[in-house]
Amino acid sequence: MKRNKFLAILSLLLMCATTVFAQEEAIGGGMMETLSSMDSGQITLLIMILVVLGVMVLLLILMIYLMSFMAVVLRKENPELANEPTWWENFNEKYISGKFKSIEEEEEIMLDHSYDGIVELDNFMPPWLKYVFYGTIIFAVGYLINYSTLGWGKTPTEEYTAELEAEAIAAESRKALALASIDESNVEFNQSDRVLIAGGTIFQNNCVACHAADGGGGVGPNFTDEYWIHGGSIKDVFTVIKYGVPDKGMIPWQDQLSPEEIQQVANFILSLKGTTPANPKEPQGELYTPEADNPNEEGEAGVDSTAVSS
Repeated sequence: MKRNKFLAILSLLLMCATTVFAQEEAIGGGMMETLSSMDSGQITLLIMILVVLGVMVLLLILMIYLMSFMAVVLRKENPELANEPTWWENFNEKYISGKFKSIEEEEEIMLDHSYDGIVELDNFMPPWLKYVFYGTIIFAVGYLINYSTLGWGKTPTEEYTAELEAEAIAAESRKALALASIDESNVEFNQSDRVLIAGGTIFQNNCVACHAADGGGGVGPNFTDEYWIHGGSIKDVFTVIKYGVPDKGMIPWQDQLSPEEIQQVANFILSLKGTTPANPKEPQGELYTPEADNPNEEGEAGVDSTAVSS
């Protein structure tokens, strides 16, 4: 009996440990993030709850031990109880293993056929497996009624559609966050039509007074030649637009344009290099050579040849 109890407890502990270790990797990162976001009061409350739960578990273990000890004492004092099954034996027979036939009674469940002298016994289904089977029947009936008649729950198609919608919203949020986090350190060179059209609109609405509609320059420098005052990479252009050059009359645009809009207009300015303005201003600053500035950033496939700056 003690051996059966020990094996049952050991199996239960192994199952719990397997579940914990299987989930540890998946939830470990989220748990650490949650703990790091807690303040001191929340951490104190969490510790108190864990202590209370630990005390409750210890009391439960102590109660089980005391019940087992009392059962042993009662059996010793009352010999009649020694022949009666314990609560664990009753529980095991009723819900887990069932009552097996003795060796003398095996002929009652012995099947007619044999293989090389090996006979087969028609044993019953274990109670726990029988209850699981009954549970699956009940679940299947409830599932069928719910989805075919009552309609309380979502169908798999509806769940899939809802997940797609939730992911689309999350993707938009991630995109908005990424666009809002654009700065001079991570701005990207992008000459796609969408970016250039948006950047051209911003340029026409805000920049033509100083740089001319065709980028040939006026109060501000010419964007179509290869000479640039503050550097000619996409990062340089973005920085000048964002922070401005107050001593030369270039205002900062970071309070009027979003990071995405600054990136768009910066890419549009880069696309003006090599065009022919109607009245180009004389070159200003120094000759900009993309390869000498940062050959790994914009030099692939000739993309760097369009980099300019104000």
